[in-house]
Formats: sequence, C-alpha cells, structure tokens
Amino acid sequence: MDILKQLADTFLDWEAMGEVIPKMFAVGLPNTLVLAVISGIIGTLLGMALALMGISRNAAARWIARIYTDVLRGLPPVLTILVIGFGFGPIIRELTGSTSPYPMAIAALTLMSGAYIGEIFRSGIQSVDKGQLEASRALGFGYGASMRLVVVPQGIRRVLPALVNQFIALIKESSLVFLLGLLATEREIFQIGKDAAATSGNLSPYVAAAIFYLVLTIPLTHFVNYIDHRLRTGKPEKKEPDELAAPIGKGAQA
Repeated sequence: MDILKQLADTFLDWEAMGEVIPKMFAVGLPNTLVLAVISGIIGTLLGMALALMGISRNAAARWIARIYTDVLRGLPPVLTILVIGFGFGPIIRELTGSTSPYPMAIAALTLMSGAYIGEIFRSGIQSVDKGQLEASRALGFGYGASMRLVVVPQGIRRVLPALVNQFIALIKESSLVFLLGLLATEREIFQIGKDAAATSGNLSPYVAAAIFYLVLTIPLTHFVNYIDHRLRTGKPEKKEPDELAAPIGKGAQA
C-alpha cells in the first residue's frame, strides 16, 4: 500500500495537475496545434514537390529528391531540430531582427515532415495503375495534365490514412522544440509540463501533458481507421426500400 500511495503522490497529485492544466489549455494547446498545422500544411506542399521530383524524368531532380529524403528521414528528429534551430537560427535572427526561435521550430518540423510526406505521396502516385496514365494520354491529355488531373488525385486518395498518421506524428514531435528555448508565450504542452514538474518536484504535470496529447491523437487514430476502412470497403450501399407486401385477405388474390 505504501508503494501505491507513493506512486499516486508522484503521478496523480491532483493539486499539481490542477495548477498546470489551465496554462496548458490556454498556451500549450494552441501553440502545439499551430506548430503541427503550419508545419503540416507547408510540409505537405514540400512533400508533393519532392514526390513529383522523385518520379520526374529528369535525373537531377530525382537525385535531389532522393538525397533530401534519405538525409532527413535518416537523422533523428531531435538532431534535425537542434541543427536547424541553433545552426540557422542566429542567421535568421540577424536578418529579421526577431529573437523568437518559433519560426525555426516550424521550419525544422516542416523539413522533417516534408521528407516523410514526399515518400507517402510518391508511393501513392506510383501505386496507380499505369493504364490510367496511358488512357488519359490516349484521350489527348499531355503528360503533365494526365498526372495532375488523373494520376495524382488517385494517388492522394490512396494515402489519406498515411497522411493523417503523419500529422499525428507531427503533434508528438512538436514536443521536441522545447530544446530551442521557446519564449513563455510560445511554449507547447510538453514544455509547460516540464517547467511545472521541475518547479514542483512532482511528475503529475507530465501526466497532465500526456492526457492532452492523448485527447489530440486518439480521435485522429480512430479517424485514420475509419478512412482506411472506407477506402478498402467503399461507401455502404443504400438499401432499397422493401416492396410493399401484397395485402393478405380475401382481396389479395386476383
């Protein structure tokens, strides 16, 4: 019982959690979503460009896309964030006059997500049957129009679950940007929990942060499963209304 009480005091100190949750909700949650959404949107555009370069007829474009993807996917996320934040941060601050590391955090997450999203798009596009491209060319579409109007939309549809999974990963990876020393108004969920845990000497703020992350990621995980199921099975067919049964009785027979 003493062990259980010790664990409860360490991880379930409701007073410590109650003190940190309002700040997580007011500051940490919006910053976490901003980091994930902005880097996700820009990373998607970057990923699509990398995917098109990766399947391009131009050998130089294919090599550039492959080297970028291999390097960014091969490095640990924490190393990428540190290299970009502390390597390019001083240069950006000198050019813009801004002391905030927030843009560098978004840049690091964007560059990492772009590499993964590029591979997702490339695999989706290449999974489309070549006959689709040939059929569109036979109808008079050029190569670019065929890819843009026929092949790429089908490829994107096939990888929607993987794209949502990547957004979930971005939400979790945003917890690493605390290494850049964000300002008090820029801190995300994990940083706020970390600061509160260091101040109180209790791990309950980490549990509060974990709850916030679970509230964000679990619904998205089920959404991924739903999309995947719909893509595999298609829309459920609407059942036709049953025909009216013939009246039973003396007047039923002709």
